[in-house]
This record gives sequence, C-alpha cells and structure tokens, in this order.
Amino acid sequence: MTKILTTGITRRSLIKTTATAALVGAVKTAFPSGAFAAAAGPEVKGIKLGYIALTDAAPLIIAKEKGLFEKYGMPDVDVAKQASWGATRDNLVLGGAANGIDGAHILSPLPYLMHTGKVTQNNKPVPMAILARLNLDSQGISVAKEYAETGVQLDASKLKTAFEKKKAEGKEIKAAMTFPGGTHDLWIRYWLAAGGIDPNKDVSTIVVPPPQMVANMKVGNMDVFCVGEPWNEQLVNQGIGFTAATTGELWKGHPEKALGLRADWIEKNPNAAKALLMAVMEAQQWADSMANKEEMADILGRRQWFNVPSKDVLGRLKGDINYGNGRDVKGTSLFMKFWKDNASFPFKSHDAWFMAENIRWGYLPANTDIKALVNQVNREDIWRAAAKDLGVAAADIPASSSRGKETFFDGKVFDPENPSAYLDSLSIKAAS
Repeated sequence: MTKILTTGITRRSLIKTTATAALVGAVKTAFPSGAFAAAAGPEVKGIKLGYIALTDAAPLIIAKEKGLFEKYGMPDVDVAKQASWGATRDNLVLGGAANGIDGAHILSPLPYLMHTGKVTQNNKPVPMAILARLNLDSQGISVAKEYAETGVQLDASKLKTAFEKKKAEGKEIKAAMTFPGGTHDLWIRYWLAAGGIDPNKDVSTIVVPPPQMVANMKVGNMDVFCVGEPWNEQLVNQGIGFTAATTGELWKGHPEKALGLRADWIEKNPNAAKALLMAVMEAQQWADSMANKEEMADILGRRQWFNVPSKDVLGRLKGDINYGNGRDVKGTSLFMKFWKDNASFPFKSHDAWFMAENIRWGYLPANTDIKALVNQVNREDIWRAAAKDLGVAAADIPASSSRGKETFFDGKVFDPENPSAYLDSLSIKAAS
C-alpha cells in the first residue's frame, strides 16, 4: 500500500504552518512541477459536496475532519448531508451557484443517468464527471426475519416458494433499494435474477433512502432490501432481520460509490478539482488502515454525520460480519476497501458494467454507445494527474483503464470489450 502522504511533506513543512496561504505555499514547494506550479493554487477555496449517511462516504468526511481539504488549499469545503439520492440529484442539478451542490459522494451510475438526462426533470441532461471511486465492496442484501427458516443466503432461489405463497395470499412482495438504476438496485436485481426471481414480475421494487431502511423493515414495509453500511449491521444489531449476503460475495472487489462533480465546475476550476481529489485520495489512504478503523467508526457515528452507535459502523469495517442468521464470521476479506486493490481508481471497465446493467433493466436504451458515454463522464485523467502530484507509487497506479473480465458468483462473465455478449447471456432482463 502506498504510504500516506503525511509521512513526508507534512511533518517538515505543513504542520508548522497554520494560515491557509502558508499551507498552499508548502504544498507548492512539495510539488514544484505539479498542480500548483502553473497557477496560484486552486481557483476557489471551497465547494459544497453532498453525502448520504453511508460508511462509503468516509473519504469525504475524513478529509473534512482531518483538515485535508485545507492542506490542499481548499479550506472552505462544505460536506453537507443529503436526505436521499433523489435529493442529491436535485441539488446537483441546481448547482452550488443556485444554493445546491457541485459534487457528491454518489452511486456510481447516477452521474451517467444525469449526464444523459434519464433521471432529471424534463429529461434535461446535466453534464457530469466521475473523478474517483470512493470504495469497493461492503454493501448488504438483507431479509426480514419472517424468512429466516428458508435458510436463504447467496442463493436467492430459496425465497421463491415463500414469495409465491405470500403472493397467493394477495400480499405484495417488496424489494427495497435506494435509487432506480443505482448500485443497490443493480445488486438486488442481479441477486434475485440469479435465483430465478424476476425483479420486474415477481416482486415490487421500491425506493427507500438508506437511513430509513431499518425503520421501514421494522414496521413490515419490505421483505428484502439492499443498502450500504451501517444499515445492514444496524438491522442485525436490532434483531429485525438478517443479511443473506454481502455484495462482495456476489462480485468480489466490486466498485461502489464515486466522487461525482458537475462538469462545468471542473471546467471553471481545474486546479481546485485536482486539489479536492488529492485531499479525498489521502483520506482514502487513511481510511484504509486497519489501525484507524475504530477512530473512523467513532467519527462517522457522531451526531453531525450518521448519528448511530459506532458499533453499528465498526464490525463490517473490519470484516467482522454477524449475518444475524446464526452466522458470525470474524476477519473476512469482505471489509470495505478505500485504497487497496486500486479501490480509488475509476476503472472505465466498471462504469461499462454499470451501463450494461442499466440497459439490461431498461433504464438506458439498448442502442446506448457504452464506450462513448463512459469516455464522456469518466475523468480518470484527473485521477492520474492527482496521483502523480501526490507521489503515489507507480505500482499503485493502474496501467490500463480496464480491470479486464469480471466473474460473478453465478459464473457469468462480463467482458468490457463485449458488453452485448454479457447481456445476451442473461436470461432474466427487462425485455424477457
């Protein structure tokens, strides 16, 4: 793993300085040929970023709490809680100049759905960019306690009979996710479909904001849900349901949230965009250290961030998974990755999968030019420039935009060079 930057320039030149101007000067000294050489640091001192109360927002929260935005000349960054992904979208459409936001911790497909106008008012496209991935893995698919006897885990087919019986009684089966076409929607659809349950015909998919999942399952509003942490762990801790599978079991090392920004903000503030990204990348390195997990859980649990007990955050951060169905596994490799395994790098091949799945479920038209769309939104070039200025080791910078073929738990293979072959191999999809 790359050594966190604080071991170098910070002790020598940054800690001693407190004024913002001096901080920026120190960073200039450290990177004479980089981001701050050609211009006087970032064009602006701040940006308003949105986040949802999910553990994978940690890089933004840690960058704020640890003074990393200031370190890179952005002392006025505001990290503001959003009520839902719909609110995140609406505030991004508004933009910071109209009292909205200019960037966010965001579901990886959402900037694409906004960029194409698929989820915006009057289908008006809002040009967007993805600068980094914020994390890999560690979302969960959780099930109401009434289904405990089915023994359902990774194989969703164990729910088929129970679902059919409930439907025969005239009751609706509700599968909750956080935004249509977003990551949680795609994970729960993939899981159900792999088990022979058609998410368009056999269940009703409903949208529920992440922090409201547990309360809604408590009162019986849903049968299954997919969401990020700490909400699956909280569900188990409160004895309301159990986790059938974590998403890393569906696809080990899968991409999850992203740092998304309005494209017009980046165009106006290219130095600031890179400075912002450098702060987030350093926060990802800090967040990835096992030695920092307890402190991070304490920070995230605070009232102004998630307002939950830190134990609801900590367990799965470390890879300790109490599924709530008699399985309690310690030290798994299914913990959330923020930096290791190239977690921060926005692979274009991963965005191609998200686009293919959005085509699968009818959110994007079948004739979507996946490659062209990904090239418009994915700004891995900014990530590479930021990594160079941060002094990230060459070994930690992917040589390619593609991570190559990806294999899922049911044996399906996604080749980013041939998304149509992948789509053809799937029996359950919107058109089926």
